[in-house]
Amino acid sequence: MSGVEVLRTERLILRHLSEEDAPFILELLNSPGFIDNIGDRGVRDLEGARRYVTEGPGASYQKHGYGLWLAVLKDTGEAIGVCGLVKRDGLEHADVGYAFLERTWGKGYAHEAAAATLAHARDAIGLEKVVAITAPGNAGSIAVLLKIGMKAAGTIHLPNHGGESAYFTT
Repeated sequence: MSGVEVLRTERLILRHLSEEDAPFILELLNSPGFIDNIGDRGVRDLEGARRYVTEGPGASYQKHGYGLWLAVLKDTGEAIGVCGLVKRDGLEHADVGYAFLERTWGKGYAHEAAAATLAHARDAIGLEKVVAITAPGNAGSIAVLLKIGMKAAGTIHLPNHGGESAYFTT
């Protein structure tokens, strides 16, 4: 069983995460790129990954009608990342967020997924404003945000987020 499909792009399907995606989530959350750019979520086993899915994206789907979605390749069904909308403490508006396995970096998947997510936020969900945050030194993520039309708006310090973040708005 897979999660509910939310979006299709040229190369990707974005769908709800389910507990069955725990092996992928465990891999993603413990990849060096995720830990360096987003942070260590303390997920070390499949049970922790299932709990992450249920208490994070799963709870967000219920509460907000959106959350992080699994990004899978249309051609193969391989999970390669997550992308979607997050409602974070300290941010008034939903935040477009994404993380992809390092072996897929530089292929345009983050741009493709983030652009589709931003359009979905406006057109399907009806959000007038969407924001984004990233580590100030994450040049790749900053480039993606600028390419999808977001504008740099300085820095922000969010509660329980481990330091300053570069802040972007639509």
